[in-house]
Formats: sequence, structure tokens, C-alpha cells
Amino acid sequence: MPRTPAADAGGPRPDAAGDLRVTRGVSLPAAELSWRFSRAGGPGGQGVNTTDSRVELRWAPSTSRALTAPQRERLLERLGGRLVDGELVVRAAEHREQRRNRTSARERLAALVREGLAPPPRARRPSAPSRRARARRVDAKTSRGRTKALRRRPQGD
Repeated sequence: MPRTPAADAGGPRPDAAGDLRVTRGVSLPAAELSWRFSRAGGPGGQGVNTTDSRVELRWAPSTSRALTAPQRERLLERLGGRLVDGELVVRAAEHREQRRNRTSARERLAALVREGLAPPPRARRPSAPSRRARARRVDAKTSRGRTKALRRRPQGD
């Protein structure tokens, strides 16, 4: 596949830039996403001390215009423990390239928001055992009791 001049010149990359699509109806605007880059720890090659490959992606759900009021309330309730100063923070440093870490951070943020927006699971409705199930249980207990009775010494000796 031939390379385009825009891609060679550092043109826009659809995987690490632009709006972040979370669900069919929710998309986080790129202007609401805040990026920070730093040097990742761990082993590396010649560029280990010069490359800012670790990525930190921040998004503030309380001020986001991408969410409706009920969505915002649900998200803040479900992800409240993950918020740092009112922002949802995702860090990625598993790849050696900043671009791949950016993509990874975007995917994780989308997954977190998607999980937070999902409706809570329906409560389980308890049910009673059927009449036949109760009868089977009693029959099994009776049968087991007979088996154990046969192991005992006969009465009357």
C-alpha cells in the first residue's frame, strides 16, 4: 500500500486523535480530552531516556457536554471511586510507542465510560421450588434413610 504524503508528514491519525466514540449515541469531543506524556519506566533501547511514551488521558464527566443529566448522574455514581479531582484518569505505558499507548488509553477510557453508562443489571426475582422438586427431595431423603436403616443391627436381639 503506498504511503500518502500527509501520513509521512505527521498528518492526523484517526486512531489517536479526534472525538472518542463510546456508544452509538455518546461520543466524547476531542476538546474535552486532556493528554499528558512522560517517560515510561522499564527496559528499553537507545531511546529509553528520551522518549515520552507513557500516556495519561484525563476526562471530566461532571463538566462534559457529551452526556445528558441522567447519564452524568449514573456515571458519577458508578465511577465515583475512580475519579481523581473530578476527572477520570487512564494511564497507558505497555507499548514502546506513544501512538500505540494513546490508542490503548482511548480504548480503555471508552470501555470505562461504556461500563459506567450501562444500565444496572436487573434484580433477580427469587422463586420457590416446584411441587415436583419438593417431592423429589423428600423421596431422596426417604430412600437414603432406608439405605442407612439397612446397615444398622436388627432390633430385638
